[in-house]
Amino acid sequence: MINEQGIIAVAALLAIIVIAAAALRGWQGWLELKSREIDRLPREIEGGAGSGMARIEVADLKERIRKLEAIASGVDL
Repeated sequence: MINEQGIIAVAALLAIIVIAAAALRGWQGWLELKSREIDRLPREIEGGAGSGMARIEVADLKERIRKLEAIASGVDL
């Protein structure tokens, strides 16, 4: 027969399995929530990149304009 320590071990193992399954389900739900939040963010530039990429692109365009204006005014960079 199963002794007292065996029953405690089986009960502890079952408790760990239940807790792990609940934690996994919660993690998957959280990931789904974050995925939906990302999908709802507005796209600022063509190609569907987010706001961070839009800021980088705007900064790059400003730099190009600055260089073109310097070339047009005859300033050597």
